Amino acid sequence: MTHACCGPGYASPEAATKAEREKVLYTIAIYTGSSIVEPDYLATVDVDPNSPTYAQVIHRLPMPYVGDELHHFGWNACSSCHGDASKSRRFMVIPGQRSSRIHIVDTADIKAPKLHKVIEPEEIKEKTNLTAPHTVHCLADSHVMISMLGDSEGNGPGGFLLLDENFDIAGRWERKADGMRFNYDFWYQPRHNIMVSSEWGAPKTFYPGFDLNDVAAGNYGHQLHFWDWSKHEIIQSFDLGEEGLIPLEVRFHHNPDSTHGYVGAALSSNVWHWHKSNGHWQVEKVIDVPSVEVEGWPIPVPSLITDILISIDDRYIYFSNWLHGDIRQYDISDPSHPKLTGQVWLGGLLGKSSEIQSHKLTGGPQMLQLSLDGKRLYVTNSLFSTWDNQFYPDLAKAGSYLLQIDCDTENGGLKINENFYVDFGKEPAGPSRAHEMRYPGGDSTSDIWV
Repeated sequence: MTHACCGPGYASPEAATKAEREKVLYTIAIYTGSSIVEPDYLATVDVDPNSPTYAQVIHRLPMPYVGDELHHFGWNACSSCHGDASKSRRFMVIPGQRSSRIHIVDTADIKAPKLHKVIEPEEIKEKTNLTAPHTVHCLADSHVMISMLGDSEGNGPGGFLLLDENFDIAGRWERKADGMRFNYDFWYQPRHNIMVSSEWGAPKTFYPGFDLNDVAAGNYGHQLHFWDWSKHEIIQSFDLGEEGLIPLEVRFHHNPDSTHGYVGAALSSNVWHWHKSNGHWQVEKVIDVPSVEVEGWPIPVPSLITDILISIDDRYIYFSNWLHGDIRQYDISDPSHPKLTGQVWLGGLLGKSSEIQSHKLTGGPQMLQLSLDGKRLYVTNSLFSTWDNQFYPDLAKAGSYLLQIDCDTENGGLKINENFYVDFGKEPAGPSRAHEMRYPGGDSTSDIWV
């Protein structure tokens, strides 16, 4: 969304919370890892309750090739570029996690995006020795930065790729990555000259699926890295150990003056809080979700915290427990002592979920996106194709759901919106799996204020 006086996004988090309601939502939808030999695509979903096509996919943009495994994506510009009137939030950067191909999509026609450019993996490998792109963040200096999870052979630790404003490869961001064994997500907070990154595993470890032996062998990450944003090097790493296995999504407060942030450790099923106190970064565990005995499972089943986000007013944190099947809302007014204020069940292995519009919910709640005003939480249920096939073998045949949860922002609380159900099991080429979501006007996981 552009304004005559300034660039993309909003002047402040408070201004963002007062923006107009989202009317269009983008989500990637994949056929990779299923029996359907079709390209993954970008789906445009109508989320305007006053529209005749409400809760329907109204456009599909297929990628040029089969097997990309589109996963996470982001914008060329966001609120970090708000002061630059020459910038606009027009292009989406959509990488293939498996192919390492990067697609640039033009959203000048908001409801019918078009492919603008493709960056081939061979060029990325040749210029940077990187593969397996994950998180996309726009930077205030017009670059786009992408976390890369592997080298050209699929080994860790990967690194960070920079694209310039023409979407040409500008090289690698990091100057020194000593101590980083793996890579995954990142978030930067310029006022504190800091970036935080997390660890999943090497692509060759997680591509085939999850093997418990890889945990024992140390092939999955358990570290959180704090980087000097101006020097592009790690200044401090925290080993979260057995209690912090596979730390995934990292989220700073949206208030750029704050040093508070959180990461969800997927396999350990807990949430860690960091902040800067007396000039030093500190990390503490603040939420634990106990594992549950499930018949037929060799070990107590972890909740598997996969996605996590913070409302733009920094009051609530939301996360999904993909294997247990619930989404939780916590009040984080006191950042070190989150209080559980809401919970809903959407699929999962514990059998606590109800039907929605006569649909049995397959899989478990996974990717989350929150409206700017914090009142609507959207959720999809696919994690990663091989992991889906392993833990929820019916998901590829059933296709994803896209649901909306109503959030009580005054007192806390979550409630399923029974009028909203997008069924990716009924797509024209067959059932597909939806993952990350974005809005044209920005959202709580891509906008950073400087």
